[in-house]
Amino acid sequence: MTAAQPSNAPLNIAITTGEPAGVGPELTAQALAAAGAHWPDAHFTVLGDSGLMTERAKAVGIDWALQQGRRIDTQHHALAAPAQAGKLDAKNGPYVLGLLDAAIDGALAGTFDAIVTAPLQKSTINDAGVPFTGHTEYLAERTNTPRVVMMLAGTGARPLRVALATTHLPLKDVSAALTVDGLVDTLRIIDHDLRHHFGLPAPRILVTGLNPHAGENGYLGREEIDVISPALQQANGQGIDARGPYPADTLFQPRYLNEADCVLAMFHDQGLPVLKYATFGEGINVTLGLPIIRTSVDHGTALDLAGTGRADAGSLIAAIDTAVSMARNRRAA
Repeated sequence: MTAAQPSNAPLNIAITTGEPAGVGPELTAQALAAAGAHWPDAHFTVLGDSGLMTERAKAVGIDWALQQGRRIDTQHHALAAPAQAGKLDAKNGPYVLGLLDAAIDGALAGTFDAIVTAPLQKSTINDAGVPFTGHTEYLAERTNTPRVVMMLAGTGARPLRVALATTHLPLKDVSAALTVDGLVDTLRIIDHDLRHHFGLPAPRILVTGLNPHAGENGYLGREEIDVISPALQQANGQGIDARGPYPADTLFQPRYLNEADCVLAMFHDQGLPVLKYATFGEGINVTLGLPIIRTSVDHGTALDLAGTGRADAGSLIAAIDTAVSMARNRRAA
């Protein structure tokens, strides 16, 4: 349960800088320096090592000290070991997780109106001896949320949004993970958050099948008949405008997408390749179903670009913009 901020208080957006060997720290500096004035009703708390932020900001021509002030401040968390751009060190795994924990705790307490996460390196955390699947799963565990939904989205007046029925699972495990109740819960979460956080009064959700040609009437698999269609019927009965199942290979066309607010794909690599092809570098990741707001970038740590100034801050700017917009909608509700 989160405490509400006064309606006239500036929005306080937490930004976790992620893997210290990656592009997160410099992209944070670039995004706030380039677009900070775009959000006049927001204050930004950057969670990370202050010395690292100064160093990486300087590498891309930004004086981080000059960025501090009324609307931006750094919440210092000390690195466990010196960080070198492009060079992973498992000693900093707990540091990365600590940034995320501090942001979650602040959001649950009502100190932060939203969290924006720069990319982290899952292997660094696992190599430090902490089992870690990803941001989405960790946020669900830390907030005691039984089901969350990963949604990636483009930007613009009518963005492509793709949510996932399953996330980081081997393909062989996807079918067993799909249940009628689980899909109904997923559709309920998508419908609720699109209404309350994205300001869509009547969201329309298009749902893919699992199998080629959506199962071809059972000849190529029965998940569409036994699981997906019954889930859609139940969701429709609850007032959710969810339609399908559609063959995934033909769904991503303007004649369908122009009438849709979100696509629900059955597994990670069914829906996300299309979205990333269309929006990479400008897309965002949103975790739906949480008691807090969390957005992120659509890319990884880009170790080969860290410290070079060649990484593009577009996705982080879009993630911040979406977090601010979601926080405004939530406060106004």
